[in-house]
Amino acid sequence: MSDIIIAVRDFLEMGGQVLNLIAIVIFLMWMLILERLAFFQTELKTLKSSTQSLWHSRNDKKSWNSEAIRGKLISEFSMSANKFIPIIKTLVALCPLLGLMGTVTGMIEVFDVMAVSGSGNARSMASGVSKATIPTMAGMVGALSGVFLVTILTEKATSEIDDLEESLGSDH
Repeated sequence: MSDIIIAVRDFLEMGGQVLNLIAIVIFLMWMLILERLAFFQTELKTLKSSTQSLWHSRNDKKSWNSEAIRGKLISEFSMSANKFIPIIKTLVALCPLLGLMGTVTGMIEVFDVMAVSGSGNARSMASGVSKATIPTMAGMVGALSGVFLVTILTEKATSEIDDLEESLGSDH
């Protein structure tokens, strides 16, 4: 276990300060993704059935007032289903941008080394090149993992909302 911790620490040090920021963004993104997955498996089903039972217990389903109540129920369900998804999408988009920032800061370090020691010292430039490529890779990996799951979450939320709309509209 301590070998893993040491390896992660060394990796974070090789990538520079931007890599720490990317790690925080990816961690936050995955916590929100896991929260949404757990919500869809548990609370969303309960919310859907309680919304359906509330609607089906109404006697009046054809007046303008009942249509407004139906719209409100669907809107509240939609807000619950889509909660955090825009934040997750933003974090996914932020990952490659932070990777690009890591590339720029790493290349600045390479240019600083070149200015001090000349362009012939490959060893001293290697550290900067490493700091330039590792954050880029980490940002892209984080974004790719998030894109796949945010697509699944968005489709699941849309499907559940459409299903609720259909079930509440079947009495017309």
